[in-house]
Amino acid sequence: QVQLVESGGGLVEAGGSLRLSCAASGRTFRGYTLAWFRQAPGKERDFVAGITSTGSSTDYADSVKGRFTISRDNAKYTLYLQMNSLKPEDTAVYYCAIESRPWRPNPAITIGDVGNWGQGTQVTVSS
Repeated sequence: QVQLVESGGGLVEAGGSLRLSCAASGRTFRGYTLAWFRQAPGKERDFVAGITSTGSSTDYADSVKGRFTISRDNAKYTLYLQMNSLKPEDTAVYYCAIESRPWRPNPAITIGDVGNWGQGTQVTVSS
């Protein structure tokens, strides 16, 4: 069982930047697709970005393309999300996730594909 712990959330003005981190411990991290999801109050949890096990392929929700960058450091067992040009509509709790099965080629995963979740970190963007 892998444990995921997010950090880096906070309050930022519109147009600003934040970098989220997700530290993993436990079972093998390297062979699994990782992703970020977010959930705003009263809304469903949505896919934000995903990255395959080697980092060779990434995918993003249309709403964040060109502003967010997902990356991973397998040596440090850490997943990142660099968020630039933040907008008030990016306000949400951000969760990191690890896929339940290894060596999948698609970086875009669904909630049903997730094996473990982090506890979430709050991102608030003021206008």
